This record gives sequence, C-alpha cells and structure tokens, in this order.
Amino acid sequence: MNKRQTALKDLHSMIRTCEKCRLSATRQHALTGEGNMDARIMLIALSPGKILDQLFREAGVGRDQVYMTNLVKCMLPKNREPRADEIDACSEFLDEEIAVINPETIVPLGYHATKKIFTKYHADHSSPRKDFSKLYGNLFFSDDQKILPLPHPATLIYNPSFETETTEKYKKLKTLLHDCKWFPMCPMKWHYEAGRLERKWIELYCRGDWESCVRYEMEEKGRYHPDWMLPDGSMDESLK
Repeated sequence: MNKRQTALKDLHSMIRTCEKCRLSATRQHALTGEGNMDARIMLIALSPGKILDQLFREAGVGRDQVYMTNLVKCMLPKNREPRADEIDACSEFLDEEIAVINPETIVPLGYHATKKIFTKYHADHSSPRKDFSKLYGNLFFSDDQKILPLPHPATLIYNPSFETETTEKYKKLKTLLHDCKWFPMCPMKWHYEAGRLERKWIELYCRGDWESCVRYEMEEKGRYHPDWMLPDGSMDESLK
C-alpha cells in the first residue's frame, strides 16, 4: 500500500467514526469515496443514485475512469437537503480527499456541491440558486483548478424532459479524460511554454473542453487559422 492509499484509508476511518454533527446519531454506514485514485476526474455529489450509471453509459464513461465521493459523508434522513452546518462539518474530510486524489477536474453535481466547490476555489457563484443551471456544462478554471459543474442526476426524476440536455452535458466528461489530439503540435502550447499565453487557455481548451475550441474545429475541417488565433476564435496580435 502506497502513501496515497494509506492516507485515503486513514481518512475513511476518521469519516466512519466522526461525531461532528447530528448525522452521526443515525449513521448506519459512512459514505466514503470510491473509484480510480489516479483518475483525472473527481465527482462530488449527494446520493447520485442509479441514474448516474445511466448517464455514464450514455456519455461513454466508465466508473473505473473517475473517482467519486460525497459532499456529506452520512446519509441524509429521508433524502432531505443538507444543512449548512452538516456541509461544513464534512468540509475538512472533503478538502483532504481532494488533496489526496489531486484531480485535474472536479465535477460537482447539483447546487450544493457546486456552491461548495466554487466557494473553495473562489470561483464566481453570485447567481441565485434558480440561475445555477446556467453554470452546468461549462468548464471553469479558478485558483489553478478546473471545475465542471453538472446537473444532479436526480433532476431527471422530477424533470424527465431534461434527459437529452443533461446527457449532452455529461458527455463533456469523456472529453476531459484526455487532452486534445492536436495539443502536442498546437501553437497555443508553444506560446504558453514561451510565456506569451496565460495558462487558463491551455487548461480550459487544450487540456479541457477541447471540443469547444474553435482552433480544434477548424483543424478537423482542414481550414486555415493563424497561429495567433485563440481557442475562442478571437485574435491576439501580440502572438504574431
């Protein structure tokens, strides 16, 4: 057992014996994380259920390709929403788990997990809860961390009509499993290594949601695009 495995095992032991909040009084088993410790993607949710497996299948992603954990480490009575102090009580555990896994992209599912992760990495989440859905499916880069918030799978129980839209958002997970195939020869890589380009462009596109990159689209179609064109299609004359 290596150091990371030992650290995760010790963390799970602390979670199982935690008495920081009221949930410990009714806990029958703790909700510890599971999956590939070397995965590029870490999902954080509240009881995602079997619908998540369905979304994974439709997105072409296997559970062995991700690491999954829970925002709150105990089952919530009657599947109620978590209270602020319960989320806070588990924060230390979540922070340590993220540090051990060290994922390239954190994927919070739903409002509570997204709000928590955006707060941790100082990403803008000033929108009211009713507008959080506008964040889902968009890749963010804040405090050197990539974040892809997605709708909670339970949304489909109450709104089956959202299935197609939700599935499309979950397909971004497969994109994030590997870098853009053009990255090794992309001028963006050269500009970044030469100190002329901000890291965010590389993380958000070349090593992130490369399918949304205008350069990638044009490369795939064999269309000319200048070396000073940024991934969003705008031109940066300073890169000439």
